[in-house]
Amino acid sequence: MAKLLVVDDEQKIRGVIREYAEFNEFAVTEACNGMEAVALCREEDFDIVVMDVMMPKLDGFSAVKEIKKTKDVPVIMLSARGEEYDKLFGFELGIDDYMVKPFSPKELMARINAILARRSPVAEASAKLVFDGLEIDVPAHEVRIDGNPAELTPKEYDLLFYLAQNKNVALTRDQLLRDIWGYDYFGDDRTIDTHIKNLRNNLGDYRDRIVTLRGVGYKFEDKAE
Repeated sequence: MAKLLVVDDEQKIRGVIREYAEFNEFAVTEACNGMEAVALCREEDFDIVVMDVMMPKLDGFSAVKEIKKTKDVPVIMLSARGEEYDKLFGFELGIDDYMVKPFSPKELMARINAILARRSPVAEASAKLVFDGLEIDVPAHEVRIDGNPAELTPKEYDLLFYLAQNKNVALTRDQLLRDIWGYDYFGDDRTIDTHIKNLRNNLGDYRDRIVTLRGVGYKFEDKAE
């Protein structure tokens, strides 16, 4: 059972997250401020932390900085503030994701599961992602469509793999640029849109797996779930 630490000074928010997390079979521990969170992380190990930014005694950013000194635990930040510099500061501290309040508890759980899936040692020699006739052979770095090799550029493969690995999760263009192209990339949203267009063209009958979320970004749809 995965262990989740929820850190927020609002009991109602902690309660909502706990309800959804326990339904998904997580063991949940709560903290109401950053200092309490740091102390808990020193005492025990957690698989993931959901951390609010604005809290009394010690804010979320400072708490993450302290926790990261001794624990390599993934962190999702929650904040009522959606300014770019807040997000960038969080990612510079080593957080894995950033969600703006109000948020969907279902989407939060999807993001938690996606992060844990990326962190787990699943890259076995036989690891494959299969969606009907669309197959991503991870060790071979190959994609097959109905048994036939697909001719993708390295970036198209990276984009498809990232989307598929985070299936059914809404991903913003900023996230895709950050996690696939890196912080030092100076392109813009059109880079993502162009690669998505080319990728869809190369996926043939499976192009509709990549869904456009107007005003947000994209997601890979796994119709089996």
